[in-house]
Amino acid sequence: MTDMTNMTDTAATETTIRQKRYDRGLEVLKRINGESVIELADSLREISPELGYQTVAWAYGDSYSRPALSPRDRQLITLGMLTSQGGEETELRAHIPLALAVGLTPDEIVETFLHAAVYCGFPRAINATQTARKVFAERGVSVSAAAATPVPVDVPVRSARSTPSQ
Repeated sequence: MTDMTNMTDTAATETTIRQKRYDRGLEVLKRINGESVIELADSLREISPELGYQTVAWAYGDSYSRPALSPRDRQLITLGMLTSQGGEETELRAHIPLALAVGLTPDEIVETFLHAAVYCGFPRAINATQTARKVFAERGVSVSAAAATPVPVDVPVRSARSTPSQ
C-alpha cells in the first residue's frame, strides 16, 4: 500500500511541477504579448501536444524567463538564429510580431536580417526579410525611409580599432 501511495504522490508532484512550468511560460508569453507563439503552440495540440507543451513550458517557462537577458535582446538573438538556420519562416512569422511587441522596431528587424546575410548568406537573409515584409503588411507596419536607404560608398568607415594619434 505504501508503494502505491508513494507512486501516486510522485505522479501528483510531477503533474504539479509540469503545470507550474507551463503556467510560468504562459505568464511570460502574456507579459510580452506572445499571442503568436501561443497560437503556434496551440496549433500543435492535434498532432503533437507534447511539442506544444514544451514550446511554452521549456522555451518560455524555463529559458525565456531567465533574468540575464531582456525580452528585446532575446528576440534579437532569436531572429538572428532562426535566419541562420534557414527554412524557418513559420517560426519567424511567430517571432517577428513578438519582436515588435517587446520593442524592436521594424527598421531594427530588417537591419538584423541584412546583418545576418554577412554570416549566414543572402538566401537565408532574403527569406527572413520576405517573411518580415509579409508580417509587416498584415499588421500595417512599415520600414522607415532611412532604413531603406543604402549607405553611400563615399562615406568613410571608422575603424573600431583606430586610436587617436598622440
